[in-house]
Amino acid sequence: MASSSKKGKPISRRGILPLLGTSLLLPLLGYSKNEDKTETESPEEQYETLLKPDGTVVKVKVKALKKSKVVKKNIPNSTFLQWLGKK
Repeated sequence: MASSSKKGKPISRRGILPLLGTSLLLPLLGYSKNEDKTETESPEEQYETLLKPDGTVVKVKVKALKKSKVVKKNIPNSTFLQWLGKK
């Protein structure tokens, strides 16, 4: 009886292709991620993204926005820029 050992046999291209193909398909399967993170957080931890007059972005807590006071409603842009001291 001749014992056939696989240790001495080289791996052929035909044997590598299925392994290569499945390794390339694994990232496409992926894992489902929970994109609704903001809904699970408490209201004190939620942030709103706002734009400053100079064009930079600021994250502000929603709780702070709810407690804020409106100084004047429906003002035009030119008046708003003067109020901010930009013009």
